[in-house]
Amino acid sequence: MKNIFIFLCVLISFYSALGQERKVENYKYIIVPNKLDFFNEIDQYQTSSLLQFLLQKNGFTVILDSEQYPLELRADLCKALTANIIKEASLFKTSIHLELKDCFNQVVYTSNEGTSRLKDYKKSYQAAMRNLHSTMGAVTYKPKITIERLIISKDADIDSIESKDTRTILSPQIIENGYQLLNADAKIIFDVLNTSLPNIFVVKDRNGILYKKGAYWLLEYFEGDKRIIEQFTIHFVEEDH
Repeated sequence: MKNIFIFLCVLISFYSALGQERKVENYKYIIVPNKLDFFNEIDQYQTSSLLQFLLQKNGFTVILDSEQYPLELRADLCKALTANIIKEASLFKTSIHLELKDCFNQVVYTSNEGTSRLKDYKKSYQAAMRNLHSTMGAVTYKPKITIERLIISKDADIDSIESKDTRTILSPQIIENGYQLLNADAKIIFDVLNTSLPNIFVVKDRNGILYKKGAYWLLEYFEGDKRIIEQFTIHFVEEDH
């Protein structure tokens, strides 16, 4: 019975952490205070600038609160999370953790504890911060994409394609060098891979490409000797590819 209870606790903790990560990944911006609450000086021991640097590694656009915000963030501060380092009471070590809060001051994410026993304050705080960040590998920014799919025609003239109502919405998952696109049943529809050209993807295992034409995206590929064109309206939330 005791083992079952422990297992359930671990399982609940796992899904709670997973849920946090899924919420965090929807935010492009993180605002870092230029002075942490428990310090007297701005960027004391370079902790704020170090936190900015570390979170940028996770794909976020990280801004110090003393810097000028991008236009879209100035228009809507709810597009950002606010970071803060919480210091734990401890006599013989530096112990801290990170909190990320939304614009309603609700905690969206809490990191694992980062610790250090170094005696030098600067080295100790920086080591503890790097230590907590090392546990945040899965906490990354993943831009949301909604894709409205409509097959237009086979062997069609691209210039004859017209705007039509939407049919199916796909969701992305970031993979190495591109995106994996899934339907509502979490079934993979196709993968696209990045290229060196803007707004052009290679469609994996389909002998085709996905590219932007005007306000739409076109998936063009061959089945045997037949050319197939599918039109998509693709919305990259926060930014375009």
